[in-house]
Amino acid sequence: MDITLNKPRFAEKIAAPTSKSAAHRQMIAAAFAGAPTNIYFTQSCEDIVATARCLRALGVGVEEREDGVRITPAPQNPESAVCDCGESGSTLRFLVPVVAALGIKTTFLRRGRLPQRPMEPLIGVLRAHGANVEEGEAGALHVSGKLAPGEYAIEANVSSQFVTGLLFALSLLPYPSTLMLKGEIESAPYINMTLKTLTDFKSSPISVAGGRLLGVPGYLAQPLRSPGEIRTEGDYSGAAFLLCAGAIGKDPVTVTGLSYPCAQGDMAILDLLDRFGAKIDLDEQDQSFTVSPAPLHGIRIDAKQIPDLVPVLAVVAAAAEGDTEITGAARLRLKESDRLATTAAMLRAIGGEVEEREDGLLIHGGHPLSGGVVDGAKDHRIVMSAAVAALLCENELTIKGAEAVNKSFPDFFKSAIRR
Repeated sequence: MDITLNKPRFAEKIAAPTSKSAAHRQMIAAAFAGAPTNIYFTQSCEDIVATARCLRALGVGVEEREDGVRITPAPQNPESAVCDCGESGSTLRFLVPVVAALGIKTTFLRRGRLPQRPMEPLIGVLRAHGANVEEGEAGALHVSGKLAPGEYAIEANVSSQFVTGLLFALSLLPYPSTLMLKGEIESAPYINMTLKTLTDFKSSPISVAGGRLLGVPGYLAQPLRSPGEIRTEGDYSGAAFLLCAGAIGKDPVTVTGLSYPCAQGDMAILDLLDRFGAKIDLDEQDQSFTVSPAPLHGIRIDAKQIPDLVPVLAVVAAAAEGDTEITGAARLRLKESDRLATTAAMLRAIGGEVEEREDGLLIHGGHPLSGGVVDGAKDHRIVMSAAVAALLCENELTIKGAEAVNKSFPDFFKSAIRR
């Protein structure tokens, strides 16, 4: 699906999309929490559907409702399962350790670029503790064997999703285990989100040594227990596109449904827009943020903890006077697309000036953008960033493959943009 935008205007007030990061975690915790859990959120997406599909394959009851899902734990674990993860990296990386902990022989199906996204060092850790993990044909991944409680350690500079998957898995083992995080910890806020979810479900890992050593009690000491119901907060990484539209467009944009403060690392978008020079107002009663246009200037951004924000931050940088340097973003080359390359290509296609570097971008901002045709690269964040960039274009901008937004924000074009 191609979409053409010509001097679009974003909605004045819009609800943030559901945090799929929080929804994944809540759904997986609820699946093993001993009693049904009602999880309330505003909208689903392809990645949330992928987690629901895989939990059903594991015998879990997942009832989709207009206001969220009802999760009912399986009466007993199946001996084997086939889990279709689609293109959801979170679904895959969270559930591979989980099925290894439960001893369920499972084949995971992976679509798109997911088979190319790294699974080491997670696979090595699982093999060292009793699981068998083998690559199969057509992108499949086969998991068998059963993990044993003990002392675990993993390099934490590849993906926080590996840490999350292990924390869920160790919570499902009968006896206590420890998890040591080695090296530089990247995307640490996502680990904190997992710890909060486990606490919400009454199983609280103990964090010592500055968060590098996590003690997991196991289900005999602290089984996961349903809170009965829980709400999923709005997503700052999805809301970032709306907030950035307020910063670079002609009209303020108000985004509702965002918890403040919260564990989401992408809440940093507020501080970053403030540093660019945008005007930001918080309505505590309405739990909303309004971002208004103002003169913007280039800044320096370390993206190690906030990689998902890079594409839309690059668009804001194109609107800002002077240069913006983004560093610490090498992991973006392993996402749904090589996001450093596709972000740079998106800006260049519409007249932007950007230099691609090994771990980041240098954007020369303050120059008019002409418009043109952008390849969405089958990447939801590239597509939505291009839509925000249309605010800066003198002529129309056509986005090819715009349906990629279904991965995280299906209503984006319908609810966010007035055309």
